[in-house]
Amino acid sequence: MKLEEFYNKVYVWVLDKGPSFLLGIVVLVIGLWLVRKLSVWMTGRLHKREIDPSLRPFLLSLTITSLRILLIIAAMQIVGVQMTIFAALIGAIGVAAGLALSGTLQNFTSGVLILMLKPFHVGDNILAQGHEGTVTAIKIFYTVVTTFDNRTVVIPNSKLSNEVIVNISRSGSRRLDIELKFNNSIDFEAVKNLINDTIRKSQNILKKPEGRVGISSIEPDGYKVMLNVWISSHGFTDAKMMFQQKLIENLHASGLKLPGM
Repeated sequence: MKLEEFYNKVYVWVLDKGPSFLLGIVVLVIGLWLVRKLSVWMTGRLHKREIDPSLRPFLLSLTITSLRILLIIAAMQIVGVQMTIFAALIGAIGVAAGLALSGTLQNFTSGVLILMLKPFHVGDNILAQGHEGTVTAIKIFYTVVTTFDNRTVVIPNSKLSNEVIVNISRSGSRRLDIELKFNNSIDFEAVKNLINDTIRKSQNILKKPEGRVGISSIEPDGYKVMLNVWISSHGFTDAKMMFQQKLIENLHASGLKLPGM
């Protein structure tokens, strides 16, 4: 008798829940197949749009995992599983995790924005957080900068996304400004010709934009000459020192001495 009651209950359950259960399985199977197809499509699109290689796996994993979770939840609801307790539990865990990892999540979000907006690339020279150097790595949570004296600086991405970043090498060239003072007895045209000749013979000085030489200020005991020349961003410091050395040597050789020389 008990066996017959069991069969009856199973029969009733199959009639009552069976269609929903089968529908849930069908939705789950078809949904997983569509998610796989979407994964292949997204991989191609991310590559075609030249999304940063460091960001591609994260975006793909986040999207696919989120869709799978939503699909499983939808299938469970179709079957008839009550999700109230699960939703409350997930919400509580999310709040606790958000409070505990607020700083980490901020760095994470900032890293995603940096990789998408690309205010700088690996290899760029930047000035950030009081450090000037070359970007050697851009990670999800932090950026690595190697300074010109070979120190490795690890900067949290939240600092880079919320404060000023000076990208020194983005435009490809930098202007070098040098100001020199001469006595009033020294002819300006002679000074200008010597400086222009030094600029023309310097291999590290760019031809375009052209350099500029002029009198920046006049004082009772002399006048100041300002010269502006353009140098490639990479190797700027070395080129600057070589040009200044050659300029001083030419001034000495010509007899056009600076005050105190």
